[in-house]
Amino acid sequence: MPKTSNFKTPGEVLQSYIDDYQINAFSLSKSIKTAYQSVTNILKGKGRISTNIALRLGKYFGNAPQYWLDVQSSSEMAELSADKKFVKILKGISRANKPKGRVKQESAGTKPVKIRGKKKKAGSPKKTRGRRTGRK
Repeated sequence: MPKTSNFKTPGEVLQSYIDDYQINAFSLSKSIKTAYQSVTNILKGKGRISTNIALRLGKYFGNAPQYWLDVQSSSEMAELSADKKFVKILKGISRANKPKGRVKQESAGTKPVKIRGKKKKAGSPKKTRGRRTGRK
């Protein structure tokens, strides 16, 4: 993964929190009730911060889970921006054009179904076919 001056991976951000709180990966994994391997994979850059982990980290460190998701998505965006093949694909995609003026939407051509039938009177006994289920 390429590194720039202001780019930090999710593992680097998490490591800075671990250092600031003077804990280790094992105690963090126990505190947020997740597998130790999940935490170490994030720290090594092999794992990603999922929504599940973001909620746990947010609760534990007292910040918004969205912060952790933003760290993850920023990392992925920076990684894709540095990928030459992907940049080439993006350059080949043209922008969609909105039609000018008012567009009339057509209906699906189905008519609503009307249900015919009599309403049952309140308190009328339920009619059953075949064998009776209740005994008197």
